[in-house]
Amino acid sequence: MKVDKEEDIIAGRNPVTEALKSNIEINKIIIAENENQTVIKEIIGMAREKGIPVETANKKKLDTLTELNHQGVIAVASPVRYVSLDDIFDFANQRNEEPFILILDGIQDPANLGSIIRTSEVMGVHGVVIPKHRSANITSAVSRISAGAVYHQRITRVPNISQAIKEIQKRGLWVAACDMDGETYYEKDLTGPMAFVIGGEGKGVSKLVKENCDFVVSIPMHGKIGSLNASVATAIVISEVMRQRCSKNGRISDS
Repeated sequence: MKVDKEEDIIAGRNPVTEALKSNIEINKIIIAENENQTVIKEIIGMAREKGIPVETANKKKLDTLTELNHQGVIAVASPVRYVSLDDIFDFANQRNEEPFILILDGIQDPANLGSIIRTSEVMGVHGVVIPKHRSANITSAVSRISAGAVYHQRITRVPNISQAIKEIQKRGLWVAACDMDGETYYEKDLTGPMAFVIGGEGKGVSKLVKENCDFVVSIPMHGKIGSLNASVATAIVISEVMRQRCSKNGRISDS
């Protein structure tokens, strides 16, 4: 269980309850073990209604997370405000560009997440999709690693990656998984409206998510190390998408 900085913490039953009633983005709720008071149960219910993960920990652990009087409950708030898929598509339309979206399937390492968001923002990706569960959240640490890109990139958080893929496909995008068993990435036409799925560290893209993608691409490995860091793999495929788009639009030469 990792929590970033004191400013990410909302502590106490009333403050957490009011935070849940507001539009504050909350990454998770942490409840002290054996807390059974009615207000705690209400907080758990409100969190679950909003799809916010609820974790339990012993009271000493909560004491280490904050010096505030937590009364057995804290909320870990996000330093950024998430957007909707509509906002990402609107941004692409405003720029008169084919939508280009990254979908992150279980990136657990905050360093990878921050690096991916930084690269995506610099390279012109219109938005990033992350899951609400089994994924690193946007925290102050991720913000620092991204060099502040989290405040500029459009990030949406969804309860189910496969459902998000289906929604994106309905909007006319091809969805490609980046995994070991696909076609060579630079041999595919990536110039149209695209979304790329990047898998989590070690496990890659999950089987169910891959089955919902339109095709799979891979990055050829020529050395003795058989895989790449997720953020590095992301940078490679983003660069190829942008190269192909620029070439198609006559902004660079293939030679």
